[in-house]
Amino acid sequence: MAQFFSIHPDNPQPRLVSQAAEILRGGGVIVYPTDSCYALGCHIGDKAAMERVRAIRQVDARHHFALLCRDLAEIAVYARIDNRQFRLLKAATPGSYTFILQATREVPKRLQHPSRRTIGLRIPDHKVVLALLTELGEPILSSTLLLPGDEAPLNDIDEIRERLDHRVDLIIDGGSCGITPTTVVNLTGEVPVITRAGKGGTAPFGL
Repeated sequence: MAQFFSIHPDNPQPRLVSQAAEILRGGGVIVYPTDSCYALGCHIGDKAAMERVRAIRQVDARHHFALLCRDLAEIAVYARIDNRQFRLLKAATPGSYTFILQATREVPKRLQHPSRRTIGLRIPDHKVVLALLTELGEPILSSTLLLPGDEAPLNDIDEIRERLDHRVDLIIDGGSCGITPTTVVNLTGEVPVITRAGKGGTAPFGL
């Protein structure tokens, strides 16, 4: 049975945030709120936990996980960023965007797109997950909480508990997040390309 924390969306309780970070460090899989919708998360270095997330989502090796980062400096550890890309990232973060960028050598190959060597990264605009990232000191490997057969991500915390109580280690109730996923922006080419329209607007990219 999963642990259950109710964390205030505007004033996250440090004790609960610290306990959540310990669960991640210990190999746990968590459900947590973001600025777009609820997500599944695990430690970036834990292959077994990542495979548990794959099993819950029923996705294969081609599924693009995202790394949730605290800030642009952390993104720059995991992705190659030129001046043009940096300006676009600065204009759009934090926010409901996932950016596709070329991965650096810091990113394990199992987290990269198998042929393009890219990685999805984002800086969320949500106080609970930002507090968790700060406490953790490194990114969270993340995937939208969209279960097989569902048309939209789960948002009702009671339904989340009912369906995932025995499949994850922690469920964080941070209030309603909505059901609209991030806008995915591919920044690997000469111009930004929106590969999935979502919650984030296109104005920062001149589109």
